[in-house]
Amino acid sequence: MHVLVIGSGAREHALLLALKRDPQVETLSVAPGNAGTAALADQHDVDVTSADAVVALARKVGADLVVIGPEVPLVLGVADAVRAAGIACFGPSQDAARIEGSKAFAKDVMSAAGVRTATSEIVDNPGHLDAALDRFGPAAGQRAWVVKDDGLAAGKGVVVTEDRAVARAHAAGLLDEGHPVLLESFLDGPEVSLFCVVDGETVVPLLPAQDFKRVGDNDSGPNTGGMGAYSPLPWLPEEILTQIVEEIVKPVAAELVQRGSSFSGLLYAGLAITSAGPSVVEFNCRFGDPETQSVLALLDSPLGQVLHAAATGTLADIAPLQWRPGSAVTVVIAAENYPGRPRVGDVITGSDTEGVLHAGTARRDDGAVVSSGGRVLAVVGTGADLAAARSDAYARVNSVRLPGSHFRSDIALRAERGEITV
Repeated sequence: MHVLVIGSGAREHALLLALKRDPQVETLSVAPGNAGTAALADQHDVDVTSADAVVALARKVGADLVVIGPEVPLVLGVADAVRAAGIACFGPSQDAARIEGSKAFAKDVMSAAGVRTATSEIVDNPGHLDAALDRFGPAAGQRAWVVKDDGLAAGKGVVVTEDRAVARAHAAGLLDEGHPVLLESFLDGPEVSLFCVVDGETVVPLLPAQDFKRVGDNDSGPNTGGMGAYSPLPWLPEEILTQIVEEIVKPVAAELVQRGSSFSGLLYAGLAITSAGPSVVEFNCRFGDPETQSVLALLDSPLGQVLHAAATGTLADIAPLQWRPGSAVTVVIAAENYPGRPRVGDVITGSDTEGVLHAGTARRDDGAVVSSGGRVLAVVGTGADLAAARSDAYARVNSVRLPGSHFRSDIALRAERGEITV
């Protein structure tokens, strides 16, 4: 089959690498792609938020399957248009994608499904903000305030702080931009990202992962789109993983079916493993970045056939997923000033090293690969255990040169040392 992947990041680079290993995937296209994906697939410049443009491209390249990577086209209903054109599409409908596009909708679904999550309150009036802040955070006996943009924010719309002034400033800024604010209770415990391929009420979990949102070592600095990840999680008991699938993901998938918003695609559960059990931090409607890079590096099953099965309603018929032994660690190399406005246009050397996936890159007319975004590269290392995978990943990181760039040096370090417990 011919597969068209929509997106331009390291997530899409990882998807293409995994799809290329599937013997039933004969050819690949990507739109718009980046400097690294050009070696794997035919590249096409297209507006990924335009349903008409994506459908026209899918027809032009003769796609048997369209895989939509980013959340924005999903929330805008691009998957609906592809399916309406008679082309199989891996990605939820606009209606189902509200599980990520609206945190208020996600909270309502979880409440109806009986799923444990943080207590929350929507604030859409600046006059109500101060009273609401008093009901959360240290003022209410919690460790910190958790303030979120109710809509899409590319992983950077969340502030977790013990400083009321910081919490208030973030919330007020969102309200000034016309964005409703979600205040949540703080959830203690290590975080887990679990991706599940979903087809209605059929749920197939992938390996669990953990990502690192803060920009600096020891979880310092502001939130980013993700500075690294590792998989699997040696500290997560198998029975808790089963509990997440049976008591959280399956009930949410069933509730979406019940509402007429059946989910078809990748349902991402972000969780905190609290003393009371797994509790949902957020749901996303697509593969997460950078966790995808680690998880797919260990997948031994044919990805194209799995995604096609979900897209065509036959996921229940696939064989159990097979995984390579060992661990995978992903380290993100970011541009100078990220997560603020990044410096772009710098020449990158070493980006053609095996295990180096491209995100914010472009190729200049003279052939040089240059930075074009905040998260520039995602470097993946694998090994028999986390120590070996970390060593492999950071050896590859050290082979890359990008002026002014930065990365975290502690991805998966606490897990390697056995310091994370449930």
